[in-house]
Amino acid sequence: MGQGAAALTRRYDVAAMTTTDKKYPNPNPLDITVENDLELVTRDGVTLRADVYHPTGDGTYPALVCRTPYQKLTPRYIEVATDLARRGYCVVMQDFRGRYASDGDYEWMWRERTETHDTTDGHDTIEWAARLPWSDGRVGTWGHSNASWAIWMMLDSQPPSLASTLASGISQNILDINFGVFETGRRLEWTYMMAADMRRRAELTDGPTTPDEASRRWNEVERGKYVWWLPLGDIPGEVFSELNGQLQEYHRNQNGEYQHFGDIHPKVKTPIYQVTGWWDRLIGTVDNFSGITGNGPKELRDRHRLIIGPWGHDATQFTGKIGPVDYGPDAATTYAELIARWYDFDLKDADNGMAGEAPVQLWVLGEDKWRGENEWPLERTEYTNFYLHSQGGANTVAGDGSLSPNAPSGTETEADEYDYDPRDPVMSLMRADSQAAPVDQSPHDHRDDILVYEFPVFDSELELTGPVSLKLWAKTDGPDTDWTAKLAVVYEDGLAVNLTYGIMRAQYRDGYEDPTLLEPGEVCEYTIKLNPVGCLFKPGQRLRLYVSSSDFPNFDRNHNTGNDYWSDPELRVAHQAVFHTPDRPSHLVLPVIPRSNG
Repeated sequence: MGQGAAALTRRYDVAAMTTTDKKYPNPNPLDITVENDLELVTRDGVTLRADVYHPTGDGTYPALVCRTPYQKLTPRYIEVATDLARRGYCVVMQDFRGRYASDGDYEWMWRERTETHDTTDGHDTIEWAARLPWSDGRVGTWGHSNASWAIWMMLDSQPPSLASTLASGISQNILDINFGVFETGRRLEWTYMMAADMRRRAELTDGPTTPDEASRRWNEVERGKYVWWLPLGDIPGEVFSELNGQLQEYHRNQNGEYQHFGDIHPKVKTPIYQVTGWWDRLIGTVDNFSGITGNGPKELRDRHRLIIGPWGHDATQFTGKIGPVDYGPDAATTYAELIARWYDFDLKDADNGMAGEAPVQLWVLGEDKWRGENEWPLERTEYTNFYLHSQGGANTVAGDGSLSPNAPSGTETEADEYDYDPRDPVMSLMRADSQAAPVDQSPHDHRDDILVYEFPVFDSELELTGPVSLKLWAKTDGPDTDWTAKLAVVYEDGLAVNLTYGIMRAQYRDGYEDPTLLEPGEVCEYTIKLNPVGCLFKPGQRLRLYVSSSDFPNFDRNHNTGNDYWSDPELRVAHQAVFHTPDRPSHLVLPVIPRSNG
């Protein structure tokens, strides 16, 4: 408890985005008491256990529930729960069914909603929290990533005691995260880490039994072996212990949509505050916001909130310094502050400035300050085509590829070509844990299996904020392959920093529900969805597009054979061509935001 309390001494705020005050301190921290392993017996008889943090004494307070598969005693959870309790909340930290202190069998998130107990477990927990002696009967939620997934699962049942909701870092759809392609680096590491508790519960000694030990062993020893393993389905089962069966089933269903939270949006009966970042691989959070404001109950649509900061997928890293760029202290906050400010406003009616703010708060990169908007995507967006051009030499950053709002005229070479060898894939430039992050792109400058198209140096400001896509006409000489796209901002000194990415597995060109292999050599039109961006390009900077066929191990290598990736030991080289002609005008579709002259 002392560690959590000590962490409260440093304060930043995302607060008052329209004021000069960037602090959201706790002026009257309360003494707290922690109740350990309080038991809830679910409707099917399974015991779930939670730690409850509450102000010391006989008072009652709004209850804030977080359900997690990552262990309720993790320091980041202790820190947030302690902070919130000292601000006058009854905070519930519960282990998922089948995880750590809770009983039952663990059912992970990549399966149909009806195949897990998370909807009913969440409902039962909310109603249990409302009846705690320190609760005033009003319940809210908090949780990031998988814990946020659990919140959306619970929302399908709408427990009557739920009064308000905060959910951060979770996409509307799973296919907006993985694009139907196995996320080799992240998913293998995650499964290995999650298997540690499964191994402990089964009293097995053939591998790590704590998440810290698992993470350390994966990054120091196992990662370099298993991300390259062929075929992935033949990785020895003991590596992932009791989770191996669920992993192998998931291999076979990469094109399945397991989240599909869109059908929950009309059922939402509370305001929801959602948090994400421009480098959050789960930035599909914005689609949940669009869904509840467009398809949710009309009486709530103006009460929902969204914030997008210069952050990645880590609720402990809401800082102003990310990768090679420092956005300053105004971009920094803590997760506890985001949660507290929302519930102070929505449950306690505090006059903390949130009532006067626009519902969408954006940190626009390059503008480097918070800006309020009324909707997402922005209504004033002018979707603009930027066409690919070259004389057939777009390979490497030293090539002749360019971007222009002018369509191809037919006077240039019709295509750029390269060979994609899955034995030597374009390596992902990411964090060590395979999470997206802004990274200097220069390590790939020499690769001739990356096509580079660049807009000339800007002589005026250009803002791109919103959804991004790439229309690509391309061919390959095999039955299947991948097409990747990445956008970067190039600063005056030549530093190129990635803004967004996307991938298209060719067999999914007509939809995930209808995978179809190619006729070798046929030219196909692809629409590659990239994650949204929010960036102001300034004079002297450039916009750069990278096109290739691999982004490994962010995504699994396409073997170019057309066979199932998890069972295929064969790798073949694919010869690729990307077209830019009047009848095959490959182009970016970019969200241009008009800028005032003033």
